[in-house]
Amino acid sequence: MGNPVTLVELWRGGIFESAHQGHAVICDGSGQIIDAWGDPEMVIFPRSSCKMVQALPLVESGAADAFGLTDAHLALACASHSAAKIHTDTVREWIASLGYSDADFRCGPAMPADNDARNKLIKTDSSPCQYHNECSGKHSGFLTVVNHLKAGPEYIELDHPLQKAFKQSFEDVTSQDSLGHGLDGCSAPNFATTVHGLARAMAFFATAQDRNDLRSQAAARLTQAMIAFPEMVAGKAQSSTDLMQAMDGKVAVKFGAEGAFTAIIPDKRIGVALKITDGATRASECVIADILVRLGVLDPNHPTAIKYRNPRILNRNGWDTGEMHPVL
Repeated sequence: MGNPVTLVELWRGGIFESAHQGHAVICDGSGQIIDAWGDPEMVIFPRSSCKMVQALPLVESGAADAFGLTDAHLALACASHSAAKIHTDTVREWIASLGYSDADFRCGPAMPADNDARNKLIKTDSSPCQYHNECSGKHSGFLTVVNHLKAGPEYIELDHPLQKAFKQSFEDVTSQDSLGHGLDGCSAPNFATTVHGLARAMAFFATAQDRNDLRSQAAARLTQAMIAFPEMVAGKAQSSTDLMQAMDGKVAVKFGAEGAFTAIIPDKRIGVALKITDGATRASECVIADILVRLGVLDPNHPTAIKYRNPRILNRNGWDTGEMHPVL
């Protein structure tokens, strides 16, 4: 597993109980490593932590402007949303404006993470639709590019113009050739890279404001959209949204499945990427919060920092039973 190191520990009754290991990299705009834990060259799947990279063709191709997309739409294109009403209403209106319906998605249906939306489906004995999928915002962006390019409907295929454009942009911003691919939970290709490569990509976004080429302009626009509309990127009580709101528009962060997490810090011109080897979300949230505190962009005393960095371990009676903390 590329020599991971322990990043998070859990203690109960003053006795060590368990740990999560992984890899993390902080990278500057030149691609150099500022700090690292574990193996920076560990090959990983970024999963949803790279959705802002997947959205680059949406802006670069001119599709976003051609269809009048707002920053809220662009934030949703980078999202792993909870399928709250704010998300699904926007997605349905968006694809309808393109002349598409739920059947044109290729992401598959999924039960909402949002309690109100999930309970509504249960109470009405309704099945979830594809627009409920946490990746439907990304796929709405995909369909926008498809419409703009007059390309075929099977936009998740590797040889589709959209995926070819994404692969090229992914390789450019990670500064690495593709190291293979797998299918993501939403059926789109997910290209592998190293933890360092993913951090380089985030640093590219963090320094995009300093350049005037088309890709950098697209990266800067997507970053600012995420920062301006954190509620569209995930949702209420979701770590990506919580952390961005806690940092008052200074940082864009993005959760990914199986223990991936990224951060874009424009003011400091640095990017962050991490991977927890056992895929634990609680550990990736803990580590990204701690790195953000270490970098001085998240107040360690903010309730959100405490929520993810030092969460309370409660039993079913609501009693404190232990502690969880980062060990960077």
